[in-house]
Amino acid sequence: MWLIAVAIAAAEMQAPALPQWMAGCWESRSGETWTEECWSKPRGGMMIGYGRSGTGGLLDSWEVMQIELAETDDPAIDPITFYGAPGGLNRTAFSWVRESEPGITFVNAGHDYPQRIRYWREGRDLIVEVSLSDGSKARRWRYSPKGN
Repeated sequence: MWLIAVAIAAAEMQAPALPQWMAGCWESRSGETWTEECWSKPRGGMMIGYGRSGTGGLLDSWEVMQIELAETDDPAIDPITFYGAPGGLNRTAFSWVRESEPGITFVNAGHDYPQRIRYWREGRDLIVEVSLSDGSKARRWRYSPKGN
């Protein structure tokens, strides 16, 4: 029992890492409507991403994103921060939160919407869910690797 408790404590103490399993381009299609999200591989403590959606050949919306790893032992500094800027404007920070659910979750309870952003994998697919901080008013996208 003691060894299990030590192993759990050690796992909880491990520093978070950038989610390299998100790297690549992901796409969702329904008829002529499409949404895609692309993420760079982690490098220099950062991942850079973009998302865009549209219908046919027309672009409806786009966003630039960043996930940054802070190299610090200061508990007042968030170890991982997600930044989103829809249309390249109003860059907003979301702090990483440790959860028991698979994947990675970021929260900014002071933001209007979304307040919570969660990414996880199901097999080959990347799932993204945005919601209020309590999980209500959720919207979800299921992306497949682009080109497949």
